[in-house]
Amino acid sequence: MRRKGARRVSVDSGAAGGNPLSGMNPIRQNARVLTAALTGTAVEFYDFYVFATATALVFGALFFPASSPEAQGVQAFMVFGIAFLARPIGAVAFGHFGDRVGRKATLVASLLLMGGSTLLVAFLPGYASAGFVAPLLLCLLRFGQGFGLGGEWGGAALLAVENAPKGWESRFGAAPQLGAPVGFLAANGLFLVLGMNLSDADFLSWGWRVPFLASIVLVAIGLWVRLNLSETPAFREALAHRPPPAVPLGTLLRHHWGAVLAGSAGVVACFALFYLSTAFALDLGTRQLGYGREQFLLLQLGANFFLALGIVLAATLADRFGAARVLLVGALCTIVVGLLFGPGLQSGSAQAVFATLSLALFTMGFVYGPLGGWLAGLYPVEVRYSGVSVAFNAGGILGGAVTPLLAKQMTNIGMGGSIGLLLSAAGILTFVGVSLARSAR
Repeated sequence: MRRKGARRVSVDSGAAGGNPLSGMNPIRQNARVLTAALTGTAVEFYDFYVFATATALVFGALFFPASSPEAQGVQAFMVFGIAFLARPIGAVAFGHFGDRVGRKATLVASLLLMGGSTLLVAFLPGYASAGFVAPLLLCLLRFGQGFGLGGEWGGAALLAVENAPKGWESRFGAAPQLGAPVGFLAANGLFLVLGMNLSDADFLSWGWRVPFLASIVLVAIGLWVRLNLSETPAFREALAHRPPPAVPLGTLLRHHWGAVLAGSAGVVACFALFYLSTAFALDLGTRQLGYGREQFLLLQLGANFFLALGIVLAATLADRFGAARVLLVGALCTIVVGLLFGPGLQSGSAQAVFATLSLALFTMGFVYGPLGGWLAGLYPVEVRYSGVSVAFNAGGILGGAVTPLLAKQMTNIGMGGSIGLLLSAAGILTFVGVSLARSAR
């Protein structure tokens, strides 16, 4: 699957060996790099989740013609899914420049694009005042958000992994993953505070716009950190030996297509677990299961801590036993969680819902925490940004866009108890992808 003789620079090629600070704790020594990786993906998940939460709570009624709530909900989730179609396109574009120009400049550009698109959502008119222009603009900004996000995670993961000392690749690579619970906590917490202090009319009128406006704070922090970074050692070493390929995507698809397919399948479970446990579950809980908006947001906020715990534990185990083994365990657990997910959400018990969401997000930690180190190891440096970004975002189409939309349609026709089977299918795909990646490397 890989071109014969293709040079692969180790992901630890900039390791601490020979550094006079090598006796320090590697995390402390590389605090700025890890902060930059975490901050960017915190912005990513904040941006994505404020859109997801608004999709579940207000976008259907605000941006689409008056019809049944179910039809408005499906239309809102279709707009939500646009970003997952845009992400692979952004992955190709940003991957091209990330492999040719460098990780740092590309990450700055992706952060500006996704942050700007999120901020502008706050100023959109609704369908009542702008007609069809309102959902059209929402679609356009959602595409821009997804396009920028297409280059974010891959670059952040490489920023961390390519600066990692040997034996620390998965733990360093988990820094971007920890941005997920941080961004989720910020977005969910802000919506919770607004919901507790505003009337339903005020929340629908203007309160939902506040989280989109607030995104500018996280973007500013992310830019400040990233603009003070240098290029990764692995990329500098690769440039010192040979110029980058003229078209990295062409080289990637000609010589590493097997790793792209395997990597894409390997990420499906993490997307499915996250978006079924967050955006979809919030929509189901508040619209069909009778839970209050603030009550369900609080349940998700508590479950979010299990995601952070799972990421840290999985990354630590991955550096000891191998990222692929931990991902395989996570995939098997996803299959089992899928059997419990639908009945757990529809149990009628808030405690059972909390346990279901906590278990699902903890399991997500095992199929998400080791991804940075695992995906980076599938591709040589000269096409690594493209390979990681394309695989991650292509898998996101199925796990993050198609899966919640199918789950929404299943609940609309009375099949809510079976939605967990979508998770089980995602777990099977991830298991197959990780298994095949061993032969594709």
